[in-house]
Amino acid sequence: MPRYPIIVLFLLTFFSQQSAAISPEELLPPQQAFKLSAKAVAKDKIEITWDIHDGYYLYRKKLGFESQTATIAAGQPELPDGKIKHDDFFGDVEIYRGQLRVMLPLTGAAQQQRLQLLVKYQGCADIGVCYPPQKTTLDIDLPQAADNGGTVGDLLKGLTGGLKLNLFEDELLPAEQAFQFFASVKNAHTLHVNWVVADGYYLYRDKIGFNLNGASATRLGEYHIPRGEPYHDEEFGQVEIFHGELSFDIPLIRQDKAAQILQLTAKYQGCADRGVCYPPMQSIVDLALPIAQTLASPATPPLSEQDRIVNSLQQDTLWLTLLSFFGFGLLLSFTPCVFPMIPILSGIIVGHGKEMTTRKAFMLSFSYVLASALTYTAFGVLAALFGSNLQAIFQEPWVIAVFSGIFILLSLSMFGFYDLEMPQSLQNRLHHSSDKHRDGSYLGAFIMGSLSSLIVGPCVAAPLAAALVYIGQTGDVLLGGSALFVLGMGMGTPLLLIGASAGKLLPKAGGWLNSTKAVFGVIMLAVAVWMLDRIVPAPVTMLLWASLLIVPAIYLSAIDPLPQEASNWRRLWKGLGLIMLVYGVLLLIGVSAGNNNPLQPLKGLAANTATASEESLRFTRIKTVAELDRHIQQASANGQLVMLDFYADWCISCKEMEAYTFTDPGVQQQLANFVLLQADVTANDQDDQALLRRFNLIGPPGIIFFGTDRQELAHARVIGYQDATIFSQTIRQL
Repeated sequence: MPRYPIIVLFLLTFFSQQSAAISPEELLPPQQAFKLSAKAVAKDKIEITWDIHDGYYLYRKKLGFESQTATIAAGQPELPDGKIKHDDFFGDVEIYRGQLRVMLPLTGAAQQQRLQLLVKYQGCADIGVCYPPQKTTLDIDLPQAADNGGTVGDLLKGLTGGLKLNLFEDELLPAEQAFQFFASVKNAHTLHVNWVVADGYYLYRDKIGFNLNGASATRLGEYHIPRGEPYHDEEFGQVEIFHGELSFDIPLIRQDKAAQILQLTAKYQGCADRGVCYPPMQSIVDLALPIAQTLASPATPPLSEQDRIVNSLQQDTLWLTLLSFFGFGLLLSFTPCVFPMIPILSGIIVGHGKEMTTRKAFMLSFSYVLASALTYTAFGVLAALFGSNLQAIFQEPWVIAVFSGIFILLSLSMFGFYDLEMPQSLQNRLHHSSDKHRDGSYLGAFIMGSLSSLIVGPCVAAPLAAALVYIGQTGDVLLGGSALFVLGMGMGTPLLLIGASAGKLLPKAGGWLNSTKAVFGVIMLAVAVWMLDRIVPAPVTMLLWASLLIVPAIYLSAIDPLPQEASNWRRLWKGLGLIMLVYGVLLLIGVSAGNNNPLQPLKGLAANTATASEESLRFTRIKTVAELDRHIQQASANGQLVMLDFYADWCISCKEMEAYTFTDPGVQQQLANFVLLQADVTANDQDDQALLRRFNLIGPPGIIFFGTDRQELAHARVIGYQDATIFSQTIRQL
């Protein structure tokens, strides 16, 4: 029996077992594993509460509290005693489980109505996975009047405080306090509704409903309630519930553009966690609609491409979702992030030489694509659950250097400098993966496919970001992971076509085979240079590209005279060699003049081309969330919009935007009055991750816009590459 089905079956079994081991119950997002809330119990004291999910715990020494309100200072927190646990990383530590309540004294709060508090904490799951340190900023309303301390409740609280008792703990809140409902007019065609659910209470998703009272010319459009937490209810069975807060928009269908008063009735039902349920409730709110600009029908608020895909994941059937993501993958296969995989796979096929058959070429391609898709899925799911782009780990300079070195060694073997089939002992250890590669091993192709998906193209596009956001919000690893897998297979479809055709198109023996290997050797070197561009200075990259053009041109007889009897093929190769030689010389001239763009080596040398409009946009670099907030606040005071660009040296789409979109004169003119900020997250350190988490971004590229009210213009969010024309349309929407 051929060995490749056994290998593929083994790897599929391995990945399925790994996926099954990571379930939503075992690895919750940190916001669900450690539910954080706070309230003021007096003018000078607040209570911070964590509801810690079963199977998780918090470190006592990792708790921290900082006031972000200038006139208020946080005192020493009153931390209860925890339990001692032996930790493999920190030794004997003190931890908290279940529920943790911390009293935090304040000074200087007498004249303030609101406190902004930065809370720091870190915890782990019992299965051995620890979360990175978390930072959350809470807005806390303070009592309007000073606390006189003379109420009966305060007296009882003081008497029982030492015993840690609460005489009124079992009293249920009134319904209007347990489930506070609010509704407002967002614009002439949209209402916004939200509930604030008290700690220890929850709302049923399927019990929420609305209707307009007495409105004939206006009716509610189709609205979508966000997905809730899965919950098994003894009375209603499997349901979805909401803790904390719930908010969403409701579109209006208006046949009368005149201003009017609407009366909205909201129906809902909820329970207390202790098992007591309230009867169905309703709230009636009067809302004043402004004059509509059109008599037209329904207006739904614009959504970004990422949000539209997230909505489709929540609403579409499984098969429609998978088909859509396969289509997204096909479109992404034509992006620069996937192009380098083509010569890598082609090199694997060519490296097998004359023994290659059509069937074997296709199976090699399938092993390569399957590994890429599975790795893409596994790391995508982990990134969604932990809120960090794990592919960024593989963009460390030493990883890029090692992987580039592998391609250089592979290219040298194709040039015939050494034979990997009969290596020396040291060569055998150093080039083991290359040996597998030359043997046409399915396992070798699988390994190369997995490494390629991690190192070659860590691009973030809207479909990928949407799938990760969906997994992070709902914990639905099965649907989100399936979408990522078919996305990866869609991206690999052109590679499968190459495999299906390579067995027929590639030469089988003779001089042509050696020439083909040499061509792919040059292509392998090009992939190595393309990867080194992320970690070496731009002039060095220009020199490498020039060398890669000039040296093969010499081998193509670019400077040798042609004999009269030269064949047409030889004349063709000489012509190609001349083109490569000339362009390589232009690159040398360009780098000598200080130019760093290999696609435009002479740009700026002539006076008539050195115009300011051809320069890229000038950004102000920021590093921390605090810096970002300061710039946004200053722009708001000046009445300016803000554009924040997330960039990294290893992000190919970021460099595309920089080279082709931000240099466009029309784009520059449209952004002339914007405050332009850029977050360079190349290092992927704690500050970088905090900025990414602020906007639920897994990684670059990503562009965020802010209005003069300091709020994000979510519908204009850009994920992935956009050319100048499409980006200009995005700006015009603002």
